[in-house]
Amino acid sequence: MTAERHPGLNRRRFLTTSGALIGAAALAAPALAQGVMEGTTEFASLATNPVRNNISSFTMKEWRDYFDNLRNGAILADLTSRAVHFWSEDESIYRLYPSSVPLNEELTKRGRTTVIQKVENPVWIPTKDELTRNPDWPRRVEGGSPENPLGVRALYLGWPAYRIHGTHDTRKIGRRSSNGCVGLYNEHILELYGYAKVGTQVLFL
Repeated sequence: MTAERHPGLNRRRFLTTSGALIGAAALAAPALAQGVMEGTTEFASLATNPVRNNISSFTMKEWRDYFDNLRNGAILADLTSRAVHFWSEDESIYRLYPSSVPLNEELTKRGRTTVIQKVENPVWIPTKDELTRNPDWPRRVEGGSPENPLGVRALYLGWPAYRIHGTHDTRKIGRRSSNGCVGLYNEHILELYGYAKVGTQVLFL
């Protein structure tokens, strides 16, 4: 399973660092977010006063430029601008979230898929490749743990080991910091998790 990368992480650091970070996350709730108010076409102040905080670009997009329709809703993960866009099927909801992105092109997958599973408090199990690079990493971190790199929710995609998930380490948002997945602030994945459904269209661009 793909999870966010923790450079130079050993077991002790893995089990202690993230615990401190979740406290920091609670104190520093993201000011960036959210999108269009439900049932309106008004965009939050970001539209006229973009915020740049480890994010290369944070601008609204039009779903018709990327999808033929909005059946089951649509998620666009823009890996260049490091942002995730969501449109509901009836167009009443549009959301825009800052995200983390893969560390490099070798770990990056682009194209179309769908949400195939929604998981609360997902278990994290590192891949064989991750353990080869980081032999001191734990072999498994239970869901609900503040040390879990997948955060509080995950949307599993049609590509094996690729997810859109939360993170307790808020420093990773807006940066190249994952082994392939796209990460959101926990409060944002909670919201997106509520909007998305199994079958929601996904485009990694």
